[in-house]
Amino acid sequence: MASDPYRPISCAMHSELELAIMHKRRLDLRWTENGRRRTTRLQPLDLETREGNEYLLGEDATGQRRRIRLDRIESFALAERTDQSGSDG
Repeated sequence: MASDPYRPISCAMHSELELAIMHKRRLDLRWTENGRRRTTRLQPLDLETREGNEYLLGEDATGQRRRIRLDRIESFALAERTDQSGSDG
């Protein structure tokens, strides 16, 4: 359905998401889904393109897998590291 066409995100935002995936950094993420604003901490796993739309694939703290359309993401930031295992992470 073309009533909600995908709007590509900036290259900078795409690169930040790729780096978070590569470095296994959790994200504090805010997005809109079905008209509702959502917020969660997410472990990003991959980016995917499907039917002309781009998605972030990730897992939240409860283990629930999520697929979030990239143009619906309002903001994200690297989550604070909570482990004390050392700086070589």
